[in-house]
Amino acid sequence: MKVVLENLTKTFPNRKKGLPDVTAVDNFSFEIPDGQLIGLLGPSGCGKSTTLNLICGLIQPTSGKLWFGDDDVTYLPPEVRGVGMVFQNYALYPHLTVEKNIMFPLGNLKGAEKLSKQEMKDRALEAAKLVQIENLMERKPSELSGGQQQRVAIARALVKLPRVLLLDEPLSNLDARLRLQTREEIRRIQQETKITTIFVTHDQEEAMSISDMIVVMAAGIIQQIGKPQDVYDNPVNLFVSKFLGTPPINVFEGTVKNETLYINNEKVLHVGGVEDKDVWVGIRPEGFVLKDDGALSCDLVTVEVMGRDISVVSTHPATVNASIRSIISSENHDTITGTKVRFDVKPSKVHLFDKETEERIYYK
Repeated sequence: MKVVLENLTKTFPNRKKGLPDVTAVDNFSFEIPDGQLIGLLGPSGCGKSTTLNLICGLIQPTSGKLWFGDDDVTYLPPEVRGVGMVFQNYALYPHLTVEKNIMFPLGNLKGAEKLSKQEMKDRALEAAKLVQIENLMERKPSELSGGQQQRVAIARALVKLPRVLLLDEPLSNLDARLRLQTREEIRRIQQETKITTIFVTHDQEEAMSISDMIVVMAAGIIQQIGKPQDVYDNPVNLFVSKFLGTPPINVFEGTVKNETLYINNEKVLHVGGVEDKDVWVGIRPEGFVLKDDGALSCDLVTVEVMGRDISVVSTHPATVNASIRSIISSENHDTITGTKVRFDVKPSKVHLFDKETEERIYYK
């Protein structure tokens, strides 16, 4: 099911008199292709959960339109939109078994859609098999692990055969290992069912690992839309570059003179086509090349061993980060000595941004 958001805006009245209203979602326009998994990504308060609530009908927009395929669903109540919703809080009924929790939405079907008890059992079993919990049907929620409870919540959303599946921070209550396992399961389920799915998270690693496309938001406004790797490699502004990436991008104050990038008077890179100006310089952690006569000189703090790679932690007077993290091969571990470390940089991993607007500056 294709989902189209057309100039969708949601404004809430300010609780303090005399202050302007709060715009949680600001003129949001995006077409979600049929059968894709889209990640809505941004920091807390950016409007991503409000956007999800607008799509499912829990709140109505101040202005704009919402379409499911050719159907205008802008003001339809949630129960007739054909959506399945999984919240951060699993909201399972503690006194019901797994089977009855999954079956619960089917009991509300009316008219021609009404199912017999056996049909509801069959549908619940089918959904349980999809999330691989068919052997837990007689247990109560208190007898399940967090990951199992999450699967029950997903099965309950899928049992209605929704046109659109909405996931609001579904992994935030799980430990690190379970998060990894469950996000893989969500991707598998989505690919098997081909249900258009919208996944809300503040965790950029989650969004990038399972999404066909990501939508990066800030202050209710879309910052960038694209395939995860494309957005990571080509951020349109400083916010996007800083929000995506683990470890985060290293940001420096720099200056361009005669198409040459300087960081603290050190010639770092040729940047053809850029006029002389002060800039923000973003260098991805994997964009550093350890070299004895490298262009950028940093003060070594420590070296963190991560197995395949090592993280060189250093400082520099022009950085705005507390420290610089450079990811290099562990083969170079024994070559790092003394109190100084020097790097060259990979041009594809260096991004320039306007000092005032923070918009991307492209160079040749």
